[in-house]
Amino acid sequence: MPQASAQQPTVSDDEELSMQSISDRGNNRTLAPHSDAFKNFMIQGWDDEHSQVQPLPSSEWTPSRLATLGKRFIGERIVIPAGQLKARNNDCDYAFRPDTTFAYYTGLGEDFEPGAVLVLNPRMPQTTVTGTADPRHTQVESATHDAMLFVHPRADQSTQDYYRSAQFGEYWIGPRPGLQELHTMTGIATYDIASLRDALSKDVGTEAHAVQLRVLRHADSEVTAMVDEIRQEAGLDDTAHNGAMDDRLYEFSAEQRMVKDSYEIGEMQRAVDATHEGFTRMLEALPQAIGVERGERILEGAFNANAREVGNDVGYGTIVASGAHAPILHWMRNNGTITNGDLLLIDAGVEVNSLYTADITRTFPVNGHFTPLQRKLYQAVLDAQQAGFEAAQPGATYHDIHFAVMRVLAEHLHAWGILPVSVEESLSPEGQQHRRWHACGCAHHLGLDVHDCAQARYESYQEGVIRPGMIFTIEPGLYFKENDLLVPQEYRGIGIRIEDDVLMTEQGPQWMSKAIPKEIDEVEAWMAQAAQA
Repeated sequence: MPQASAQQPTVSDDEELSMQSISDRGNNRTLAPHSDAFKNFMIQGWDDEHSQVQPLPSSEWTPSRLATLGKRFIGERIVIPAGQLKARNNDCDYAFRPDTTFAYYTGLGEDFEPGAVLVLNPRMPQTTVTGTADPRHTQVESATHDAMLFVHPRADQSTQDYYRSAQFGEYWIGPRPGLQELHTMTGIATYDIASLRDALSKDVGTEAHAVQLRVLRHADSEVTAMVDEIRQEAGLDDTAHNGAMDDRLYEFSAEQRMVKDSYEIGEMQRAVDATHEGFTRMLEALPQAIGVERGERILEGAFNANAREVGNDVGYGTIVASGAHAPILHWMRNNGTITNGDLLLIDAGVEVNSLYTADITRTFPVNGHFTPLQRKLYQAVLDAQQAGFEAAQPGATYHDIHFAVMRVLAEHLHAWGILPVSVEESLSPEGQQHRRWHACGCAHHLGLDVHDCAQARYESYQEGVIRPGMIFTIEPGLYFKENDLLVPQEYRGIGIRIEDDVLMTEQGPQWMSKAIPKEIDEVEAWMAQAAQA
């Protein structure tokens, strides 16, 4: 039997892992210095860095929003997190975008402020305003709650986090607003996030005058876990009851956003105008994208570049769907070749810095001219959209828009010999055959989310009365899949959608996107002009 050779000592998996934690191994690439000499040297020799900030325009409007929220939940502590950074892969994060509800009540847009938490702290009756509360908020909301914004302090050059924290260190991410700056921007009293737990747990319990908590559960799992722990410690550990309470907060905040104030309407118009510019830039890029592999992405890139230049980002994934991709409702791979003779469906919206987004769809003939068949189908969709617009009057409902759109589409499908039953049978609840070619919705609320107010109750959304200040889309379409054997061959692979943004006023609906051409002759003229740019 051969003699065993000398071997290095072996260690178990557990022992090997204990030498360096997995979470720390991402730092192996940095060779970060840890000497006292380095630490002392890094906090010396810096000039003062002053961040000049001004109140956000939104800060004049958030007090009334907070007051409405507070009056709905009198005596309760409301917790609304901004959310945390989300990993894209390994140690790379997506660009931060605050939770919509947090953005609505604080007025903070762009990438402000990961890890922050808005708290509405209930006041006892007859409580007067004291401390550093901002007059923009105290005059309106003093009857029910104090708004408190908890944020991470600046990690500037006076701190070791300046170079150690990739999330907040200004060595990595640049100067960011601190407590005082965010107070100036929002008008909301601002505190160190380190004091959040104490602020949330104060007076929570089951006694007669104890405070109850509601949290926006989905926004930040760490904050939600903290709230649940505080509830449990205070004897409020009925999971089903707490979940229902939190859902009511989410529901109410969604329904509150249904009617926009004049600031929001102005931001929405800015988003629509920026989106118009983005569509023009895509048409200008169209000639060089025709016949090119992944030509759809050339147009996507043109729009997305415009969104970043004039706004915060795109409001949702840009859809550039040519040919047989057009009947795919949410085609966002955008890797197709654009071919002369086909139709090109583009659904895109710019999100401005305040985070309000437009939502526009146009369908173009790639070569600049609609064929007779394309004209016929396009005009049918345009007729359906106009019928939905005329049905959208103050006091009407989303149901009314839907039924008006569907009737026109069903009538055209029947006239073309495609609908296998009568129009009335198809429109009946027992029928709905026409929905084979339009199985999606044809209108939705629009604002900070492209599908805004999505947590609202059905009776408030579909069955709710349309009121002045509401902003919504009307977006009928016809979608003939390329393998659909129930339509004529020449229809297959054609998708058409026309989508515009509508503001309801006391006098009736207004097209916010009326400047973006959609009539057949106007579309062709727009394309010709863009091709010459």
